[in-house]
Amino acid sequence: MLKGNKNVPLILALLLVAAVIFNLADPMNFHPDLKNQVWRVINFVIFLAILYYAGGRKLFTFFPSRSREIETELNDLDDRRKNAEKRLAEVEQSITNLEEEREHILAQAKSQGETLKADIIARAESAAEIIKQQAKISAEQEAKFALEEIKAELAEKVTEAAEAMIRKKLKAEDHKALINDSLTRVVLN
Repeated sequence: MLKGNKNVPLILALLLVAAVIFNLADPMNFHPDLKNQVWRVINFVIFLAILYYAGGRKLFTFFPSRSREIETELNDLDDRRKNAEKRLAEVEQSITNLEEEREHILAQAKSQGETLKADIIARAESAAEIIKQQAKISAEQEAKFALEEIKAELAEKVTEAAEAMIRKKLKAEDHKALINDSLTRVVLN
């Protein structure tokens, strides 16, 4: 018998009772000679004992070990389920964090965009002001230059007109006296 297994005598007793009931319950199997019937039962019990010693021990060790394997697998599956739930919670948390981070990044980008826009507008206004000042200065210079040109032209025309008038009114002797007077002034200065 198997050592350490408390159920083996109980199982063998149940098999003996089953064999007796089987032999007594079947009318075709029942023999009028009681001695013959007892030998049949003993023969059946010996057959069961041989089966038990040949492979029954393995059955008694297989089923409990299989039960332990199934229990271990169930526990392992339960652990894996818990790990999967934990991982799912982490992923959901990271997704929530990603949404918050996305909103934060968008807010920062908007803020930076507004700051950049204001900076660009300020620089453009400053550049426009500088261009206006340069245009004003340039216009003033052009006006001065044009005024100078007009004055020079006017002076030249006035000189030409005065010269023409003087030629008409001035005679050769007056002309020589005027030249001598001018030369005297230049020499004295």
